[in-house]
Amino acid sequence: MDFVKDLFQFLKERQKWWLAPIIIILLLLGILLVIGGGSAIAPFIYTLF
Repeated sequence: MDFVKDLFQFLKERQKWWLAPIIIILLLLGILLVIGGGSAIAPFIYTLF
């Protein structure tokens, strides 16, 4: 959790708020792949990429 805290401190101090949506989208895609990897919808998720 220190990494996440450091990341948000970096965004706050350097005013790099344009990076926040990119990071959020990457995290959501990662979660989707992890959750969908072992389910019946996995073939449909993998066709998106």
